This record gives sequence, structure tokens and C-alpha cells, in this order.
Amino acid sequence: MLTDSERALARAVLIHGPIARSALTNRLGLSPASLTRLAKPFLDRGYLVELDDLADGTVGRPVRPLDVAPGLGVFAGVKITGDAVHAVVTDVRAGLVAQRTVPLGTHEPEGVAAVIAGALRAMTDDSLVGVGAALGGAVADGVVRYAPFLGWEGVDFASILEREVGVPVTLENDLVALTEAERWFGLGRGIPGFVVLTIGVGVGYGLVVHGEVVHSAEAGLGLGGHIPLSDTGPLCQEGHRGCSQAMLTSGSIAAQVSAALQRTVTYDEVLALAIAGEPAAAAVVDAAADALGRFIALAANLTFQSAAVLAGDGIGLFPIVENRIRAAISAGRDPRAQPVQLFVDDSGFTAWARGAAAVAIQAAVDSLQFD
Repeated sequence: MLTDSERALARAVLIHGPIARSALTNRLGLSPASLTRLAKPFLDRGYLVELDDLADGTVGRPVRPLDVAPGLGVFAGVKITGDAVHAVVTDVRAGLVAQRTVPLGTHEPEGVAAVIAGALRAMTDDSLVGVGAALGGAVADGVVRYAPFLGWEGVDFASILEREVGVPVTLENDLVALTEAERWFGLGRGIPGFVVLTIGVGVGYGLVVHGEVVHSAEAGLGLGGHIPLSDTGPLCQEGHRGCSQAMLTSGSIAAQVSAALQRTVTYDEVLALAIAGEPAAAAVVDAAADALGRFIALAANLTFQSAAVLAGDGIGLFPIVENRIRAAISAGRDPRAQPVQLFVDDSGFTAWARGAAAVAIQAAVDSLQFD
């Protein structure tokens, strides 16, 4: 297996490449000689390549940046929900190659694995290197400790899926996977610390500090779902008034407007009605905007991270009430604090699936061996 220094080199080139050797020595705290020694086996085995000479604006010889080699194969990422499998195929930097959504007609683990395998066979060939699978719930060492929306508890799903797809499978909580993808290849790339907040069917929370995702056995418990955000908001299913679940989930927002209009409307219809100025929809959406701004401010205040990535299938709310959300963030922050940088990932379930691919890529890098 790779040493810590070798792993750090591989990850740095993967995330930041093409990158000059001088930049790598500064980033990794290595001498030029140490970097040359570490890079040699990667170059010899074709994992890394030296690109053509490039002038970097300084006096001296042109630099030859290091980069990952082309043609290292592709990876797959799968986001599993209660009713569908959202699958993507990516390159080694989680760049989207293909995507596919397949309805899920069963919750039996073997049946879910078969659906995933069928989706991947339709998109890939024998160049598939690894698969990442992400779902809402608690996972550890390839085992789903529990996933309530699937009815799973103690399911060794990584092993089941590996038998179907024939390549290594990495299983991860969907929020952790999404946060890893934003840190490595997404909107949080290069930012040393940020929070990830997702809204939609549920409310999710992830955290990056000092360039590393904070991992916890409590990931999957939905700890961000019941933070109080409004004294006058609706009740959630657990009886909490105005919590993040009640204020920000698409189901709750649609239910509030449906009750006010005395007819059933979907979340997307609520947003369209709010844009059109329908009073009930506008009031509910405005209240959600205030709550989301408070949530972002709380996350920034309590973590000391002044950047936030917003994502999730309900993020269509943001462009409608962006100014109101930003005003609520400012109201919840000390005026002397740094303004919160907001980054919005509006790619929906594709972002979650790319997150799963990202953890598969991480696992592949960590498992490299030099014989």
C-alpha cells in the first residue's frame, strides 16, 4: 500500500494537476529531491505523466507539470433513493461521462444490486475501475448499519454489489460522499474549510475543516434535520415546531401550500406559484428563505467556516429568494465576521452520484501498490 507521503502526492496531483513540481514541493512540504524520489514509481508505472515544457513566468528553465495519466479507466457512482437509482460514469477526476436514472421496483438488497449492475452495463465497458455507492443512512466498512427508507439494517451491501459488478465497491453515506466530491473536484476545491448544506426530501449537513472532511459515526443520523429555525413555523413529523425539517424539506413546503390552497401541489409547482406572486406560496417560500439563511449563519458561526456549498434536489428555491437568504445570513452573523461565501451546486441527483464516484476514486488511489 502507499505510504502517507505517496498518498499525499497522488491526491495532490489528482486534485490540483496539472501542477508544477515547485508547487508540489510547497504544497507537500518536500524537498525537490524527495519529490523526485516519490514521483518516480508513479511515472514508471504510468499513473502520472510529465507534460510538455511550460513557461511559468519566472527566470529559468520551463517547468514540466505533473498530471494523472490519460486512459486510467472510468469510475461509476450511484446514489440510491427509495424509488430510483441515479448512476453516473466519470473519469478519474469525477468529470461526467454518462448518466442514467433507473426506477427501483424492489428494496431487496440483491434486487437493488442487480438494478445497479444493469444500469452500469448500459453505460460502461471493461474499463470500469471501481464503483461508489451512496445512500442516506449509517454505513461502516461496506455494511449498511441502517437505511430506514430502504428498510435495511446490517446489510453487507458492498459485498453484494461487488459480486454483481465485478470491481471493487466503496459504500458511503450520501452526505459524506457529496462533501468529499465538493472538496476534491467540486465547488469547494481549494477552500480549506466549508460547510455543505442540502435541502430537498431531507436536510443534510457536511463539514470540511483544514482540507479534510469531518467523518463521524453519527453521519446518517440526520443531526441537521431538527435544528430550530422559526418560533412560528409548522410542526415536523417528530413534533418540533419550525425546525429545519419542517421549514426546508420539499415535502413540508408543498404540504403547507397545499393546505393553504386546499388542493395538492408539488414542490416545483410551489416555486412556480411563488414566482408568479401567489400569496400563500410566496409566504411559505419567503419563510423557507429566512430559515435557510439562519441555518447557513448558524453553521458558519458554530464551525468558524465562512464558506458554504448549497446542494440537493430542493435547491431550486435559492435563485427565487437569493437576496432574502443572503439578508438572513447577514442578520445571523456578527457584522465584524467575514461575509459567508455561497456556492450553489444545482446539478441535483447528479451531484450525489458524482460524490459516490469520488469516494470510489479515493479508494482506488489509496489502494495503489508498488511491487
